[in-house]
Amino acid sequence: MAYSVPALTYDFAALEPHIDARTMEIHHDKHHAAYVTNLNAALEGTDLMDRPIESILMDLDAVPEDKRMAVRNNGGGHANHTFFWEIMGPNGGGEPAGALADAISSTFGSVDELKAAVNDAGVKRFGSGWTWLVWDGSGLAVMSTPNQDTPLMEGKTPILGIDVWEHAYYLNYQNRRPDYLAAWWNVVAWDAVAAKFEAARG
Repeated sequence: MAYSVPALTYDFAALEPHIDARTMEIHHDKHHAAYVTNLNAALEGTDLMDRPIESILMDLDAVPEDKRMAVRNNGGGHANHTFFWEIMGPNGGGEPAGALADAISSTFGSVDELKAAVNDAGVKRFGSGWTWLVWDGSGLAVMSTPNQDTPLMEGKTPILGIDVWEHAYYLNYQNRRPDYLAAWWNVVAWDAVAAKFEAARG
């Protein structure tokens, strides 16, 4: 079955003023849609389209070599953006609670120090990519990936991720990636992040 762009659970304008409605519309309806179109084209005629995209990205060697780069780029774009929409919301921001808050505190010292580490990794990501909070199998860690690569390719589970491609922020922030990263924490949906944390650690 062909992959499709998931519908947002909130309006394009719901994340304003931190992420503007026009950016959300273009990002979701144009960029994400293009990844899905290209992914479906790359996998057409194979038996891989019945698999969740995450499982394909964790086993790229199973993809025919002539299709592998297209699946890596566009499948990664589909998985990463689907994840991204899920961890944002109109009532975002604030502080995490429960086991996630405890894990962040024990690993990073505080939520502010976590934010600083994630933002720093995002600022230092040369060109386009993502900055992540991941479950590495034994605990939390911060990492970044280039282009549309996902931590799944390295055997790590994304818990939180911020898109630092220019298309994610340029209309509002132009070249000010640090300002975008600082503002993004006002739309993070900590409940969704906590659910991903609980699922990852089993």
